[in-house]
Amino acid sequence: MKKFYSNGKLLLTGEYVVLDGAKALAIPTKYGQSLSIAETDTNHIKWQSLDHKGNVWFKSDLLLNTDRFLATSQKDETTQTLVKLLSEANKLNPSFLAGTKGLKVTSKLDFPRNWGLGSSSTLINNIAQWAGVDAYQLLWNAFSGSGYDIACAQHDHPIIYQLKDKMPHVEKTLFDPTFKDRLYFVHLNEKQNSREGIAHYRKAKALLAPFIQQIDEVTEQFIKSRSLNDLKMAIELHERLIADLVKLPTVKERLFPDYFGSIKSLGAWGGDFVLATGDETTTNYFKEKGFHTVIPYKDMVL
Repeated sequence: MKKFYSNGKLLLTGEYVVLDGAKALAIPTKYGQSLSIAETDTNHIKWQSLDHKGNVWFKSDLLLNTDRFLATSQKDETTQTLVKLLSEANKLNPSFLAGTKGLKVTSKLDFPRNWGLGSSSTLINNIAQWAGVDAYQLLWNAFSGSGYDIACAQHDHPIIYQLKDKMPHVEKTLFDPTFKDRLYFVHLNEKQNSREGIAHYRKAKALLAPFIQQIDEVTEQFIKSRSLNDLKMAIELHERLIADLVKLPTVKERLFPDYFGSIKSLGAWGGDFVLATGDETTTNYFKEKGFHTVIPYKDMVL
């Protein structure tokens, strides 16, 4: 049996503008996704995906042909996405699965599917490892994105991620704040719906150059923060810059205007996790507001 594993991800800085070359601070999480592959004699790929509790949330039976993968009956979006990923991996490495009679494949998440920690990126990176292909190329051939999530899947430490001439550049960085016991990740009870923000962002592209330079500087401020107050200043500056760019209110303005600490959206605005500075009262504050998933920094970050 072959086994692969990829880390989940969180984007601390550079949302939106990472697509256009800004420096982004990203961190791999303790949560990720595994993939195990066992050979069979069935002439099929029997695929099942398990959630963090071990329950099957997706099953598919793909006919293993000489040069393509065919869903025998399922035409749902998840099956078609899986077929596309396997087909693109096969294009990148034509020897992928050559001579294979059949397979039982199991993927398993460490985190709830609605957390937004990279259920897709961890799957893509696992399939790329299995197929012996470049994970960034697999991502871009099958879908789109900056690729920072692939970098997190592959690295066990905080990184600065940047696209240069459409090529990924990953730099290990030291981001282990002494005040991390004052940092919390809060789930907003919904998956991100970033369409509105992306639409405004695309309209603003002609004005990007100064924004990118400012976000690069704020990313450096994050990394160099020596106190909680330093980080709070960086968070508030970053939130204001992106709010001006995408023409949306900050998450604090929208949901938590009475919160005493600083709050930062992570990734595209609209859902998933936020980063909050706080203290021993933070968990109760968010739970009283109906947000029950509050994870201390040390319990989330790899």
